[in-house]
Amino acid sequence: MEQNELLRYITGTTAVEIAGGIEAALLAGVLEPGVRLPTVRRLAERIHVSPTTVNAAFAILKRRGLLATYGRRGSAISQRPPLATVRRRRPLPEGVLDLSLGNPSRRLLPDLTRAMRTIDVEQRLYADETVDPELLERARAEFAAAAIPAQHVSVTAGALDGMQRVLAAHLQPGDKVAVEDPGFPSVFSMLAALGLVAVPIEVDASGPGPKSLEGVLRDGVQGLVVTPRAQNPTGAALDAERAAELRLLLERFPDVLVIEDDHAGPIAGAPAQSLCVAASRRWAVVRSVSKAYGPDLRFATMASDELTFARVEGCQVVSMRWVSFILQRLVVQLWRDPEVGEQIRRAREIYAQRRGAFLAALDAHALEAQGRSGLNVWISVPDEATAVAGLRAAGFEVSAGRRFRISSPPAVRVCIAELEPPAGERLARELAEIVGAERELLPV
Repeated sequence: MEQNELLRYITGTTAVEIAGGIEAALLAGVLEPGVRLPTVRRLAERIHVSPTTVNAAFAILKRRGLLATYGRRGSAISQRPPLATVRRRRPLPEGVLDLSLGNPSRRLLPDLTRAMRTIDVEQRLYADETVDPELLERARAEFAAAAIPAQHVSVTAGALDGMQRVLAAHLQPGDKVAVEDPGFPSVFSMLAALGLVAVPIEVDASGPGPKSLEGVLRDGVQGLVVTPRAQNPTGAALDAERAAELRLLLERFPDVLVIEDDHAGPIAGAPAQSLCVAASRRWAVVRSVSKAYGPDLRFATMASDELTFARVEGCQVVSMRWVSFILQRLVVQLWRDPEVGEQIRRAREIYAQRRGAFLAALDAHALEAQGRSGLNVWISVPDEATAVAGLRAAGFEVSAGRRFRISSPPAVRVCIAELEPPAGERLARELAEIVGAERELLPV
C-alpha cells in the first residue's frame, strides 16, 4: 500500500472523519485485511493533526472490529474486518489444486434435491410453533448422548449466529474472551465486531493447554470459546482425560461463560467431549450441520443453560423470529434418512483416510504437523509466504497461517477434503524441499 493512496481518502481532521476515511479506503480496496497502517505519529504528521486525534480515530476503528493493534508493532487492518469490501479472490492458475478454503468435498455431501422432494411443506403463520417437534427431539437425544444437558435447546442460523447471540447476551464491550491460538478467524472477527478482546490460549493435539487456560482464567477473562473436535486450523480434539482436566479447572471459575463450537459433528472423526458439564453457570454447545450436510444449510442446534436459552430466544423473537421451518424439515429428513446416514459414515471414513495418509507422508519427510480430527492439517514452516508461493508453483494452493494466529508460530493450513493420498504424498515431498531450502538460508 502506498501511503499517498490512503491519504487521498482522509479528507477531514477530526477522529470521526479520519476513521471514516480509513474505512472508505478499505471499502475501495486500497487497504486490504492484514495491511499495516502508518504509525500514529507518522500519520498525524502527514495529515497535520495531533497524535491524540489519530489515536482516537484508531480507537473508533478498533471498537468496530476494523483495526487490530499490536502495541509497539503498530496497527493493522483486521484479518477479517466486519465490512463488505471490493476485494475479490484472485483466480488460481490452471491445474492448481485448491486446498485453502476448508470446504467439505462436494462429492461426499448428501443430495439435497432428493431430500427436498420428500419433505412436507406447509405455510407457517406468526403464531405457530417455531421449532419442529421431531427436530427438537432428535437434537436433544444427540446432546444427551454426549452427556450434555438438553433441557434447553435453541435453533440458530448456523454456529456463528448462535455463538454471537450467546456472547451478546452475557458480555459487554471491553470484556476479555479466551480463544484458541491458532484458531478460527471468524471467531476473532466476531469478537472484534462485538468490542470484545481476544486473549490467546495455547492448543495442542488434545485441545486447549491446561496451564495456558489457567493463566488467562486467573487474569480474569469473562468468556471462553473452544472447539471440542475438528479444531480449525489444527484438527485438535479433546480426549476424555483432557476434557476432565479442563472441567475441573473451569469449576474453579464458574462465572466464566463457556461456548463450544462443535461445527463438524458426525464427520469430525473423533468422539464428542464437552467442558460444559458442571463447569460453568453460563454455557452453550453449538452444533452446526454445514460441514457434514452442506455449507448452504445455515443451521445449527444449541444446548445451553436456562438463562442463556431465555436470552437467546428472547433476542431471536424481536429479530429473525425463527429459523425457516422449511429448512428445519429438510434437516430432519436428512437426519432420518438411512441412506444419508450411511453416506455421512462413508464421508467420515474417507476424510480420516485422507487425513491419516497425509499426516504419515508429512511425518516421513520430518515435517511437524497436527491433524487429529476434522478437515484440516496444520504444518509448521519457517516462513508462510515462501511456503505458500512454493506450493502454488508446485500445483497446490494452501492457506497462510497468519489469519489463524495471534501469537503462535508460523504455519500453513491444508484442507484434506479433496486430497487423495498420491497428491498428499507429492505435496509433502514438495513442502519438505521448500522448508529444507528455507532452513539452509537461516542464520546459525
